[in-house]
Amino acid sequence: MAEPALTGTSVRRPAPAAPQVPDGAPAPAGWRVELRRAFEVVALVGLVVTQPLLDVLGRSPDFFLFHRATSGDVLALVAVVALAPAAAVVLLGAATRLAGVRVRAVAHTAVVGLLLAALAVQVGRHATPLRGVPLLVLAVLVGAGGAVAYRRWSVLGRVLRVAALGPLVFVGLFLFASPASAVVLPRAHAGVDGVAGPGSHPPVVMIVLDELPLVSLLGPDGRIDATRYPNFAELAGGSTWYRNATGVSGWTPYALPAMLTGRYPSTPSAPHYSQYPDNLFTALGGLYDIRAQESITRLCPPSRCDQPVAPEQGLGVLVRESGALLGRIAAPVDSRIDPEESYREQTAAEVGLDAAEPVPADPKFRWDSLNDNQPARFTSFLAGLRPSDRPTLHFLHLLMPHAPWAYLPSGARYDAPDDLPNDGAGWTDLARSRHLAQLGYTDRLVGETLRTLRASGLYDRSLVVLTADHGVSFTRDWQGRGMGAIEHAPGEVAWVPMFVKEPGQRAGRVDDRNWEHVDLLPTIADEVHVRVPWPLDGRSAQQPPRERTEKFFYDRPGERVVLPGGVPARPVPPAPHPLVGTTVGETPSGGTASVAHLGAFDHVDPAAGELPALVWGTVPREVPDGTLLAVAVNGRIGAVVPVVPQDKGGRRFAAFLPDDHLFRAGANRLDIYRVGAGDTLRRLNLS
Repeated sequence: MAEPALTGTSVRRPAPAAPQVPDGAPAPAGWRVELRRAFEVVALVGLVVTQPLLDVLGRSPDFFLFHRATSGDVLALVAVVALAPAAAVVLLGAATRLAGVRVRAVAHTAVVGLLLAALAVQVGRHATPLRGVPLLVLAVLVGAGGAVAYRRWSVLGRVLRVAALGPLVFVGLFLFASPASAVVLPRAHAGVDGVAGPGSHPPVVMIVLDELPLVSLLGPDGRIDATRYPNFAELAGGSTWYRNATGVSGWTPYALPAMLTGRYPSTPSAPHYSQYPDNLFTALGGLYDIRAQESITRLCPPSRCDQPVAPEQGLGVLVRESGALLGRIAAPVDSRIDPEESYREQTAAEVGLDAAEPVPADPKFRWDSLNDNQPARFTSFLAGLRPSDRPTLHFLHLLMPHAPWAYLPSGARYDAPDDLPNDGAGWTDLARSRHLAQLGYTDRLVGETLRTLRASGLYDRSLVVLTADHGVSFTRDWQGRGMGAIEHAPGEVAWVPMFVKEPGQRAGRVDDRNWEHVDLLPTIADEVHVRVPWPLDGRSAQQPPRERTEKFFYDRPGERVVLPGGVPARPVPPAPHPLVGTTVGETPSGGTASVAHLGAFDHVDPAAGELPALVWGTVPREVPDGTLLAVAVNGRIGAVVPVVPQDKGGRRFAAFLPDDHLFRAGANRLDIYRVGAGDTLRRLNLS
């Protein structure tokens, strides 16, 4: 039935009533809203977590090589990094909907603000000089402003939803365009065998140490300090010491491939056999058995050699170390965002290896009680130093005396905070002292190698090579191996020890030719009578020296830095304080100090191989910076250190006590004194 026509008036029909939705129940289009919010979270988490973490890891293939990660491990880690944080935030936000639609909207806005604040911390660290609390305040303001803008203008949400494609892009760049892609998706490359020539093919024993400046070994006379490093001095006394030798880069992933290929770094490739198919291992592999112990490279293809000792492996350790790395990336303070800083040689005890050698004759080295402290890679290397019917290459790359520093010269270990500064007033001297102590222990390992070679009969017959891939600067304000250190302290970063003992060589000699580490492969090839069938940048030591005196060095592959040549002089070490080594009698007390691990002195067992040799803590705010503190154990002063500005861990002093003789079994007394005029002492009450 048709409605009657109405003229002259209009009728306003009431709008249909909105459906009543119980508080907390989803609206009919709620899933669309949740999907949009999920995309926004994915975009922000991708910018805060996925991109910076995959960027650092993508430029650090050595991280995966050190942990012997398989392609499956790396792909699983990428999935965790790309999906887990975003999924956790999305699910947590969705759960707030149970408290109501309004609560859900407020919670999502808060999440957007927090993620924007976290992003502001990272951007602010790169774009502004702000650090610490001021940067956090700025980030909070940015996050709050971003949250308000998000609520007010819908365009921000639309931009974020488009940016949700970002994590896919970041993952794609990591897998297909980063240096680490060679580890995840290695391409098959067959290395070229060297050509055996006429002449003998002696055993080759090659040790590459890590982060060892030549100047750390030198005494005041410019020779190896035989008092502190008798075994390095012994090796120098029976080999050719190329005193003007330099590495080609301050970074192992570039330096070591250059050494083993004879080519300068040209591209930022992973130190992997698929990227460097032609190297020392392939050149000798057709003729030699290869027994290789690599650490943060994988240049020896599996067809030529396996890796007898591997560090902790699997997805769990990758996730754990990546989480620690993300903490440094996201922190509002400067930190060394370099995975290599966390690499540590596992000990023989940690991997369950038995001692490889009997107790040595040196009574000063407690090998009998501390053999479990040996790096497992070194223990396995020693065990393999045996004569063979076939020519053999024994290769060891040992992360010693590389940081983290944990060894005293005796081989005893000590604990230290992971975030202890290496630069700045007081901290640089502490870092150098810890480095030199670990170098003293490395000297013991060199001595054990020489002893084992002689006991096995290999020493006279072998070509023995010992060097380091790069050095490190301990110059204040320029500590490390980056471009600033290269410019201000090249003698500490570029120059490294280089010893070559030819078969049958008895007398030592010094050769000051302009040696660069691209010369290593051609020199070894000439010594073992193998022709390398690819073009080389290096020059064999059997050829006339190169004419130029300048050094070629690469902070980045393909970007040559030219350094002036010449053997560097040893930096003048700080004079020891006259109080060090003295015995303290009764002194007045006054003032306080807080020591982080005071209880460690209550039960000391030197035979167990661990000593509380690093003491750190703080003093009251009113104690001026520069005030000297004397640290004594059992009444004898082992170190005098300055009070310094508080670091991010709240510490104002740290003292290193490398002398084992300070300690005794059982309870030990730790005293800290404030040093006054005329070296007067006032004992501080410790807590």
